[in-house]
Amino acid sequence: MSPDAFAPLTALAAQLLPNALEPCDDGAHDLAHLQRVWHNARTLHETEGGDLDVLLAAVLLHDCVSIEKNSPLRSQASRLAAEKASAVLAQMNWPGETISNVAHAIEAHSFSANITPLTLEAKIVQDADRLDSLGMLGVARTFYVAGRMGSALYDPQDPEAKRREYDDTRFCLDHFQTKLLHLADGFQTATGQRLAQIRHQRLKGFMEQFKEEIGIA
Repeated sequence: MSPDAFAPLTALAAQLLPNALEPCDDGAHDLAHLQRVWHNARTLHETEGGDLDVLLAAVLLHDCVSIEKNSPLRSQASRLAAEKASAVLAQMNWPGETISNVAHAIEAHSFSANITPLTLEAKIVQDADRLDSLGMLGVARTFYVAGRMGSALYDPQDPEAKRREYDDTRFCLDHFQTKLLHLADGFQTATGQRLAQIRHQRLKGFMEQFKEEIGIA
C-alpha cells in the first residue's frame, strides 16, 4: 500500500498503513475506500479546520478491525477499531489526549454505533466516511455488498415494500430506504451538509431511474 495517496502526510501514512486493514476481501472497505475518505476529509478540512494528524490517523485506522455487515458484532466494529488504533498509536508514543481524540473519531464514525461526535475531527471523519455511502459511490458499494451477502436486487412481488417490512438483508433496494436516503440529514459540518445534499440528489435520481426500468415508476 503506497502512502502517496495520503499527501501531505505521506510519512505518517507510511507508519500507519501496515495497521490500516486486516486481511479481507471486502472491496467496500479497502484501500480505495480509505483513499476516498481521506480525500473527503481533506476537502472538509480546507473549510472546517481541525488537526490533520488526528484526521489522517482516524481515517486510516477507522476500519482496522474487519467485521462483516451481516455479523451480530457489526455494531461493535468501531469500538474494537478504536481500541486497536489506540494501542497502535501508544506504541508510536503519541500523547494520550491525541490518542483519545483519534479513538473518539473512529468510534463515532459508525452509523450502526450511533455515537454523537463531540470534536471537530470526529465530525469531519464521520462526514467524510458517510459521503462515501452517498452518490454513485453509495450505489456501487451497496450493490457490491449485497452481492457479497447473497441478497436479491429487489423483491419482484413488492419492490417498494408497500405490503411488507423493509428487509435489506434480503433485498438490496430496501437498503436505500432503511439507510442511504436518510444519511444526508445527519451530517455534522456545514461543508459536509452541502456535499451530502449533492450526492443525495444523485442517489434519488438513481432510485427513480431504477424504478422506471423495472416498471414501477
